[in-house]
Amino acid sequence: MLLFQFEGIAEQWLSADGFRNLCNLRDLFAHPQTDEVAERLSDPAALTASLNFYRANVPPASWVRPPSAPPPPVSAPVMGIWSDGERFLTEESMTGSAAFVAGSWRYERLDGAGHWMQLDRPDVLNDLLLDFLAQAGDIRSFASP
Repeated sequence: MLLFQFEGIAEQWLSADGFRNLCNLRDLFAHPQTDEVAERLSDPAALTASLNFYRANVPPASWVRPPSAPPPPVSAPVMGIWSDGERFLTEESMTGSAAFVAGSWRYERLDGAGHWMQLDRPDVLNDLLLDFLAQAGDIRSFASP
């Protein structure tokens, strides 16, 4: 992910030779639709926008500066969903997220899916989300002023 921080360089490296490098990362990211993603990212604006997600969430300076104070607990209802084929997040990390929630916490384990659970088990995931939203009610009332 560090490579993604280098604006312009990351775009050039990933898109070189028809997105060969992006497609070579397929095993690491386990994305089943790498070729389709490469096609959508062939628009330079789309590629930069996608990389900006990583740039905004993990700026390089965050790795060397002292840790900041933790944010306040989340007061809105929260549902954590973890899939048994997830390769980047442990189940303990997901269930441990409950410690950062002051509102209601719901945990669901989704079997038979990987990191891209929305692609692997869309019907089950949608059912979980719809049920959670119905039970949570109007979550807008939990928004910060």
